[in-house]
Amino acid sequence: MTRPARKAFAAVDLGASSGRVMVGRAGGGDVSLTEVHRFANDPVRVGGTLHWDILALYRGVLDGLRAAGPVDGIGIDSWAVDYGLLDASGALLGNPVHYRDGRTDGVPARVAEVVPDERLYAITGLQKQPFNTAYQLVSALGTPQFEVAQQMLLIPDLLAYWLTGELGAEYTNASTTELLDVRTRAWSLPLISDLGLRPSLFPPLRQPGSRIGLFGETPVVAVGSHDTASAVVGVPATGPGFTYISCGTWSLVGLELSAPVLSEESRLANFSNEGGVDGTIRYLRNVMGLWPLQECMREWSLSDISGLLASAGREPALRHVVDLDLPVFLPPGDMVGRVASAAGLPRDASPAVMARCIVDSLALAHRRAVEQAQALAGRAVDAVHIVGGGARNSLLCQLTADACGLPVLAGPVEATALGNVLVQARAAGAIEGDLAALRRVLRETQQIVRYSPGGDRATWRAAAERIA
Repeated sequence: MTRPARKAFAAVDLGASSGRVMVGRAGGGDVSLTEVHRFANDPVRVGGTLHWDILALYRGVLDGLRAAGPVDGIGIDSWAVDYGLLDASGALLGNPVHYRDGRTDGVPARVAEVVPDERLYAITGLQKQPFNTAYQLVSALGTPQFEVAQQMLLIPDLLAYWLTGELGAEYTNASTTELLDVRTRAWSLPLISDLGLRPSLFPPLRQPGSRIGLFGETPVVAVGSHDTASAVVGVPATGPGFTYISCGTWSLVGLELSAPVLSEESRLANFSNEGGVDGTIRYLRNVMGLWPLQECMREWSLSDISGLLASAGREPALRHVVDLDLPVFLPPGDMVGRVASAAGLPRDASPAVMARCIVDSLALAHRRAVEQAQALAGRAVDAVHIVGGGARNSLLCQLTADACGLPVLAGPVEATALGNVLVQARAAGAIEGDLAALRRVLRETQQIVRYSPGGDRATWRAAAERIA
């Protein structure tokens, strides 16, 4: 039997603080990655509104694709929920607004008066987050831009449109908008109309693995364009009994299921049912992740996270903990003061003490989400997979194992780019098989570090109760 030929694919991976283009080479049961270009993602505040600098991001993508050289495909993934509006000529109507902007303040309560939370969850299965696309669009109603807009494109779809001229909405990212019917996996036109939005704004859906168009002579392929959808493809699990934590600026904690969980208990616990690759459901909750630590380091003008974590590891465990899921930690600015206030620490507490508080608190947040996911979905797990940048954080990985009482398997760090490449490679015939087959390739080629649980379970339980 002839093994599929090895091919090269460009994975465009945009994060909240930087973007990069990776070249993945896949085929014959092997996959490898090389970073060819990295560029900053610096939001810009104009007139009191926080925007993404989308043209700078597009320039970074083009520079990266030039650096990648000839490839057999291009796939784009990014964060969720944010979008650009196009006019009738296809021109962009202003820079997309950042999800951390305050324009949706009070909007979820207004929406609930029209569409009660219970009905919204029954249709979309999405956790209630103030930055959901539905709330952003409602906040834009009546503005001049919105009145003339003809199309709404999420960030990866906007960049793909500029590369190919083809309009569409990739399914996994569309499922995060709170405007998609989680059962039919189509836009919920009744919900869209009830919210006062125009159904014509929403382009046709496309599935991961489908061809979007050409950039020059190179196919642009839809991948799991929500970065977490690609990251979950990149989880090197051996079977269904796992939970994943895609850990970076956010921690996305959840399970991979075949059907949504739409119970009232699930809604009240604020769990999302988001679309995954191959018809799966990403049953998860957003946890604040490493964002508070990143913001504190920015305020301290510190860049050496390894040194900071080594110092934090020498501090007493669980002395100071906070509930990182509180909305107070969402906006940028004065994170040191907000964490100190919530933890009962002086504002001038040492970075090591503050970092230990944040990492302990994040491990507790992981514990809560892992336990709730299992209870709500009725599925027990035997391992926690941490992928993404957080897999490098050995202190966090060990504390998460201790908090959850489960082994943590950390890696790959580049799960998102690997998931992006694997979906492209399968579409191009370089790799064959289902998700289990793709994950087998990862287990055989990527470094994974195991952390066994230790510590006193009663101490972790008592700390969890302090912030419950």
